[in-house]
Amino acid sequence: MRDKRRSDGGKVPKIRKGERALSTDTTVQDTIRASFERLTPSERQLAQALTSHYPMSALGSITTIAQQAGVSTPTVVRMVRKLGFKGFPDFQARIHEELETTLSTPIAKHDRWANDAPDAHVLNRFAEATIANLRETLSGIRTSDFDHARDLLKDLRNHVYIVGGRITKSVAEYLFTHCQVIRPNVTLIAPTPSTWPHYALNMKAGDVLVIFDIRRYEREIETLNRIAAERGMHTILFTDRWKSPVTKTATVVFRVETEVPSAWDSSVVMLFVVEALIEALQSSAWKTTRDRMKDLEGLLETSQLFRKPRV
Repeated sequence: MRDKRRSDGGKVPKIRKGERALSTDTTVQDTIRASFERLTPSERQLAQALTSHYPMSALGSITTIAQQAGVSTPTVVRMVRKLGFKGFPDFQARIHEELETTLSTPIAKHDRWANDAPDAHVLNRFAEATIANLRETLSGIRTSDFDHARDLLKDLRNHVYIVGGRITKSVAEYLFTHCQVIRPNVTLIAPTPSTWPHYALNMKAGDVLVIFDIRRYEREIETLNRIAAERGMHTILFTDRWKSPVTKTATVVFRVETEVPSAWDSSVVMLFVVEALIEALQSSAWKTTRDRMKDLEGLLETSQLFRKPRV
């Protein structure tokens, strides 16, 4: 029987019995969670300890990690091998790679892409990366989660708050502008943490907080989410493959691929998901949306904001 081949012509590496192939597109935390059902009770105890405060919980020595999880060091060795790693050093090396990628500055990110850049024109390279990002993102979004997010935004009994980070604030403002037309009681939270307590004064149980938070995750956003969670709010999070700390308490999480041949992360696919959500929201509440659109058009006519076409 012929060997299976990768696209580069090399043989697919063999995986030992009990191990699984590791994908560079998933984090170690994802791998642990995906493998949870096939772990032994002691390995599950270790897995819970590692994922509870990931990645810091996985950065100590093998002895420290075992002690903190209340298991033996052989249990640690067995579990990391079961996850597909060659051993504990290989396990921690992957985590350090994740941290390096997560904390990359724009300069470091640019240099990494520049070193590996193919000879094709930047338009082609960027397009290929974006299309790959779109496919990967869509494969990870469950329609039930998407519909849940739509229903949370549609519920007129609750107020919707939207906030973005240093880069993603433009996407947050885009969502806010459209939500204003679709429904009442929508607030764009200013990107100034010192003013956030004033917004929190009006937050109540059942309200919705939409957060955009990609790497280098912002501490203030995590604090705002904690306040919202304490008040019984729902959180819809847009983040990247490495996952904002907000993921732990978010109601719905959209993990979006952002890597492109650039010093900056891309918002293209994130905007795609946002626009799809806007369409789903306005279609599901079309009667209200149509009435508000008519009212808005009248107001725009009164303000003479737009030029009238020449007859």
